[in-house]
Amino acid sequence: MAKVNGYKVLRSEVDRSYNSQIAGSPQKPTQTEEEALRLNILQQIIELQLHLQKAEKLGVVATDDEVEDKMRQAKTPYTKEEFDKKLKDAGLTEDDYRQDVRRTITVNKLLNKEIASKISISDTDIQNYYNEHKTDFNLIEPLYYMSQIVVTGQPLPPQAPAMPGKAQNDAEARKKIQMVHNRLDSGEDFATLANRYSEDLNTSRNGGELQPIPESQLRDDPPARDAVMKLKAGQYTDALPIVNPSTHNTVAYRIIKLNGKEPAGQRSLNDAGVQQLIRNQLRGQREQILRAAYDETLRDGADVKNYYAEQILKTADKK
Repeated sequence: MAKVNGYKVLRSEVDRSYNSQIAGSPQKPTQTEEEALRLNILQQIIELQLHLQKAEKLGVVATDDEVEDKMRQAKTPYTKEEFDKKLKDAGLTEDDYRQDVRRTITVNKLLNKEIASKISISDTDIQNYYNEHKTDFNLIEPLYYMSQIVVTGQPLPPQAPAMPGKAQNDAEARKKIQMVHNRLDSGEDFATLANRYSEDLNTSRNGGELQPIPESQLRDDPPARDAVMKLKAGQYTDALPIVNPSTHNTVAYRIIKLNGKEPAGQRSLNDAGVQQLIRNQLRGQREQILRAAYDETLRDGADVKNYYAEQILKTADKK
């Protein structure tokens, strides 16, 4: 279906990902939806191959120990029978899954080397940002600092990387979040568990840490508000359901940790929390720009043929 610097992307590779993503869908995709999803999957595979080939050249591929460690983490919440069933339901063998894990680790190592390691935020950068956005740090209401661990039985978006131990349905999500809560109760670190088990792609990599939340925004979520208001800094809630406001169905579960609370008023740059907030903001902006530029450069320097895209265009011409 495509060729990336000589590497042939076979239809079976696209089919495997496609079947995994539509597994459990209540209705069959239309032809247009199927074409769009397959094209999106193919574009992801092309990008993945560019990353893997670059990682191979730089010698930053995943080690067997790293892969097996992730596999153990993925299996931890389940019995062997349950884990095997998860793979079967997703249309995967254990070797398929292990390969996905290896690829994910390799890409993360590549991006850390090529992008994250090259980002440096100086004290001057932080000072300048604070001076230019000083009013943003004048709080008109209290601010809550929280982290969360989220587990959902809903499918991940097509562009999401492989996630070890992903819950496939509501029952698995409830079992997984309870397992995490039990491990918190036994004294394990919240950030470490969030990094390993949270299915919120936006926060899991930084230990589940959320952006600071104003008190008024917290009031919009009564169950979370009521639970958080009972906490002292460092404490965490029970597993809380996340409900779709339109259908009133539970779509996920989360555990919230209160890291701290900031009173209303002007926050000083001497505040370590302010400095870290600015540092994270600047790092995120630069990482996004560098990633886009890096991927564009890889694509420009590659020999890529997308035969499936060409086929779609030819078919459209005949209609």
